[in-house]
Amino acid sequence: MSETDPVLSPPCQVVHSHWFFCQQADSSSAIASWHPFSREDSEKLENVYATVGQKNSGDGEKKGDMVVAVEGGRYDVHFKERTRHAVYWDQAPNEVRRCTWFYRERSDVKFTPYTEDFSERLEEAYAAAASLDEWKRTVEFPTGETVILDNPKLIMQYQSPGSSEKTHARAVKRGADNVPVEFPEGEPERVDHLVFMVHGIGPACDLAFRSIAQCVADFRRVSLGLLASHYACGRRDGTVGRVEFLPVNWHSALHGGDGGTGGVDRDMLRITLPSVSRLRRFINSTLLDVFFYHSAVYGQTIVDAVASEINRLHALFRQRHPEFTGEVSVAGHSLGSLILFDLLTNQTAAPRGVTTAVDERPAARPSVTEPRAPHLNPSSPVVDRDGSRSSGASSSAHRASQSVGSDEYFDVGIGQLSINYPQLDFHPQSFFAFGSPLGMFLRVRGVKRIDPSYTFPTCKSFYNIFHPYDPIAYRVEPIIGSEWDQKPVRVPHHKGNKRMHELKDSLSHMGTDLKNALGSLRTVFQSFARRPLTTAAAAEESADETVTEEGDVRGGTPGVHDEEDAESPPPAESVEEPAEAAQHEITVGMLNAGRRIDYVLQDTPFKSFTDYLFPFSEYLFATHSHLCYWESKDTALLVLKEIYDKLGVAPEQPQ
Repeated sequence: MSETDPVLSPPCQVVHSHWFFCQQADSSSAIASWHPFSREDSEKLENVYATVGQKNSGDGEKKGDMVVAVEGGRYDVHFKERTRHAVYWDQAPNEVRRCTWFYRERSDVKFTPYTEDFSERLEEAYAAAASLDEWKRTVEFPTGETVILDNPKLIMQYQSPGSSEKTHARAVKRGADNVPVEFPEGEPERVDHLVFMVHGIGPACDLAFRSIAQCVADFRRVSLGLLASHYACGRRDGTVGRVEFLPVNWHSALHGGDGGTGGVDRDMLRITLPSVSRLRRFINSTLLDVFFYHSAVYGQTIVDAVASEINRLHALFRQRHPEFTGEVSVAGHSLGSLILFDLLTNQTAAPRGVTTAVDERPAARPSVTEPRAPHLNPSSPVVDRDGSRSSGASSSAHRASQSVGSDEYFDVGIGQLSINYPQLDFHPQSFFAFGSPLGMFLRVRGVKRIDPSYTFPTCKSFYNIFHPYDPIAYRVEPIIGSEWDQKPVRVPHHKGNKRMHELKDSLSHMGTDLKNALGSLRTVFQSFARRPLTTAAAAEESADETVTEEGDVRGGTPGVHDEEDAESPPPAESVEEPAEAAQHEITVGMLNAGRRIDYVLQDTPFKSFTDYLFPFSEYLFATHSHLCYWESKDTALLVLKEIYDKLGVAPEQPQ
């Protein structure tokens, strides 16, 4: 027993290993950081390491055949190369390490893992020192580093042999359990639902100039956290798995240099003026996407890229998840929502089950006798369900609009794309639009009213979600009914206790009381400068000027009061709560199966408070409001609720 005591003593315990991957801030940045895999994924890699490392040591060919799927199957780890590869989108491979030893610079907060070879040398020296109980050892490396093992808890590295300069010293830790790192939670294996997310204009999707893949990763992370908090019982009993979100990138197909119309950036550069070059490059790569989409040539390129990418991702996901039996939905941000609207409007209710090759994009689009535009009235004789015309082109142009009752609506919008719309390989269950300009573009195209009986041919649910200060977002419900005067449905706060609008009302009352108090003081001071009045007349005048919010005015001149009311934020009653909307049984066309379509997020109490202090603060929040959806817990929870409601699973935390 005494012979084994040194091995079992704390300094000689088996080192705790964990697998990390390296990730750069961007493709052009040299700054890299190391991130841990989840405990489940690290255990997978460790099991493969234990078998491959022992049985096939030195056999590089067999070692290279091992590929481990991690992070919900979105990445593959190649064991021989020690690299992490994205499966569904283009991304440079990341280095992967089995980490047992770590160091930290004096100016850093995080620990960085050593290479596996460096760690093995340190582990051998540490084991020898611990077994003999002989410390104060110095380990020198060919690269010039020197590590001094003073004792099991004090290990330092110096950049040059024998150097004791504190500025070059590094703190060294043994074992992943001895470094302050937060290991991410693992993901459930089962996927209940699949959502494809299409980006808007430009290659960047937020203020940090991140790609669509990075922003969708944030949305996925937020949704996993909400599933753990709002569907905890379902997670425990196995009725709730997870929702997979995959990014759809069409910008590279338009702006890339693959030939044809793919080299639009190169063509635009030839005609772009050299002055204010950064601004012009920004406009070329972002704002011009709107004009490109409404071009017959480039609009066809964008639509083909979106449809083919969705079909490719769908087929690849089915191949990697053969057990998947759930439904599929689509989501679009900004211009992406308009692209999806046009695409879904021009789908045909063909039988399901058509699939596309995994590594091949559709070679040809479905044959269409004539380019079809979105027909917003299914019963119209102008455009049939299959896109065929029931009358000549001249008659169609003449009857682009017709009267139904006392309302006028357009079957074919003015400026609508005359292109061939490809077909998706599945029927989407729901369509979520984030910060969508759809309502504005429909008006610009001449669509004055959507037939209330119209629905997408293959998609039965549509949700228009927007932030109240989003300058790009527009409503859709008023286009369905010109007499529609209902406010959008307020999205509940994800915590379900104190709503943001309740805090906003509290701040509103506080601001009103403050105004009234200041008005009363002003009245008192003014009374000293006026001529003496009778007691009754003075009391009557003071009461008229200091009426509270229950009266007709708040004090001061009535005309000024009316103007202030017009600019003040709407009260809480101006937005329908979901429960109220259900009680009134409001029917809004058939785009969302008769349910409400417009959903508005809540602004933060800080934003509401600054509105009273700084009247122009809403313009400062406008840009952020259009890009807030990727990290919005309220948005993610709404999407999850609509998905799991159709599966018969309700959130546990009351809204």
